[in-house]
Amino acid sequence: MSSSATRTGNAPAGLSPRAVVTDRDIAAAYAIDASLGSTAPDAYSVVRARDRADVVEVLRHAQEQRIPVVPQGARTSLAGGSTASEGCIVLNVEALDEITELDELERFAVVQPGVVNADLKKAAAAVGLAYPPDPASSATSTIGGNIATNAGGLCCVKYGVTADYVRGLEVVLPGGEVIRTGRRTAKGVAGFDLTGLFVGSEGLLGVVTSAVVRLVSAPDPALTVLATFDSLDAATAGILALRRDRFGPSLLELLDAASISAIQQMADYGFPGDCAAALIVSSDRPGHTSEDVQRYASLLDDAGATDVAVGDDAQESDALLAGRRALHTALEVKGPHFTEDLCVPVARLADLIRAGEEISARRGVDITLSGHAGDGNVHPCFFFTQGDPDSQHQAQDAFGDLVVLALDMGGTITGEHGVGTLKKHWLARELGEPELARQRALKAVFDPLGIMNPGKVL
Repeated sequence: MSSSATRTGNAPAGLSPRAVVTDRDIAAAYAIDASLGSTAPDAYSVVRARDRADVVEVLRHAQEQRIPVVPQGARTSLAGGSTASEGCIVLNVEALDEITELDELERFAVVQPGVVNADLKKAAAAVGLAYPPDPASSATSTIGGNIATNAGGLCCVKYGVTADYVRGLEVVLPGGEVIRTGRRTAKGVAGFDLTGLFVGSEGLLGVVTSAVVRLVSAPDPALTVLATFDSLDAATAGILALRRDRFGPSLLELLDAASISAIQQMADYGFPGDCAAALIVSSDRPGHTSEDVQRYASLLDDAGATDVAVGDDAQESDALLAGRRALHTALEVKGPHFTEDLCVPVARLADLIRAGEEISARRGVDITLSGHAGDGNVHPCFFFTQGDPDSQHQAQDAFGDLVVLALDMGGTITGEHGVGTLKKHWLARELGEPELARQRALKAVFDPLGIMNPGKVL
């Protein structure tokens, strides 16, 4: 790396001690995120904020000097949303990691952006409450990053996404002004919903320094059903039946044939060799988990499942979930790949998976399509040969083919990962140029000089 990557001239004076990173090897770790092809630019500075005052000072200085700012948390982004840009200040807020308030009666917590999702869950559980948003990166991703991308996860089918739990925000704008949006109360319609505007904005408008998040009653320990199918149509019928159920599941996951094959090649998780799809279904409804999973099993059997297994207790349910939990590792073992994020109407899931199979055969690219069946959100993985640019381009072209088909089905280019840098060229196709122009104009209200996370999304 160029030594210019460690220069501190971009960073303002007056920051907390050791907030500015001067070691180039440490700085390099903050220049990239988890997205494919993420690389550090030649020149950038890294500030690890210790408190809100550091954030204010960075954004005051950056606006004054017209320096780009890239806000970031744990850098788990798969869409390139938190990678450094040339000449920028990388503003990392992981150290703002306190749960400053937890109100059991009003059922909310006030948290700083660096609080890890799983830690908030533990704190809520300790008082009989729950924070439902559960991205796969829950153990490492931060609430600030979850807010930036409106993260979802495995249990969205019942509980929704991050936006459904954010009541209010404290945000530092370019120039250093601190604003507060939303409320602490359960209800409130005073003024425009600026909180909703910031959730999912991917760092384009300001930097969140505190959030008021809603908590709910803790559910029961979940019980699980695993059903396998010899056709995608039967699996889709099962998904639709569960969606129509009055007391629908808390988790509804789909594994396609390619995903199951990868899992079975790593270890035997009991999936049959000719399995076209598998559904993993859970209930956490207090007092009714056993009743629910038995009903789900019957619905899946009626839909045409070839085999249905029901977990009667937590241990059996964990065993039924083991194959799904092994998916990430199995895909890593399979080889180099990138994971994407598309969402289509639930009834079109089978069509999207078939389209992926056709693209795989036509382009000669291995593709797996698994994901959150309950809300139509799939995470296709595209495999390529490391060090072979043509192979990687073929994989990226295969994803482009699938994007076009997903949009034609009434879907979206991202359900929960965000747009970042890797999908921004698809945004106009989904939104249209007039809408994109309105969004740029809206950004300019908060960031008139365009210093916030330039080159991302818009």
